[in-house]
Amino acid sequence: MMTARKMIARPLSRSRLHEEIVTIIQKQIMDGTISAGNKLPTERELAENFNVNRATVREALRKLENLDLVEIRHGDGLYVKNYLESGNLDLIKAALNINGSGEVLLNILEARRYIVPQIAYLAAQKRTTSDLEELKKAVFESDLRIMEKDIRVHQLLARSTHNLLCTIGLNFFNQIFRDYGHLYFDDEKNAERSAEFHRDIYKAVKEQKPENAYQIMRDIMIYAEEAVKASLDKDKKRVRR
Repeated sequence: MMTARKMIARPLSRSRLHEEIVTIIQKQIMDGTISAGNKLPTERELAENFNVNRATVREALRKLENLDLVEIRHGDGLYVKNYLESGNLDLIKAALNINGSGEVLLNILEARRYIVPQIAYLAAQKRTTSDLEELKKAVFESDLRIMEKDIRVHQLLARSTHNLLCTIGLNFFNQIFRDYGHLYFDDEKNAERSAEFHRDIYKAVKEQKPENAYQIMRDIMIYAEEAVKASLDKDKKRVRR
């Protein structure tokens, strides 16, 4: 296993240097090249390795610290943390940018399959008249494009739970979906399936049938997960040619 002192550096482009440094170190930490508990080179050594100034390194280290990948021990040095114990949702978003997005994206979809149906359950159970009216407008009166409508429907379902963690947690999935939703919505068949889902979930929430809402949401999560897998597989085949 490579020690932190021998970490791999490569030539950087001259724009957004600190972000490139973050990506390089993050990748080496997450793929095990640099192990948890290892001490990183000093700020001065990193600046020399990457051929940048120390201010750029300092900015990169602050980002790595915010991602809970490193710990800056003043007077001692920089140490790698165990991201499996300390990592937060920001780290998941950052991980999408290294080694391709496929595996991490499928991890996110798998987690979503278990979490979001429960949000639908709570929405049907706890929604108010006002919540239902907002959902009705989004489903039947909105002129948003289908992906934006889908995000809006999910946002309103999360708010209808009246649970802050559900609402903020759902925002995480929606942020990812804005970047990768084309893998699903570029297929007209999938767009039609989601339009059907919007009508069905509205009916379940309106009738306050949480079990129905749960199953409707779980079905669309499974459908979407399989559709995205198929899209990713198609892209892989295209790249190989």
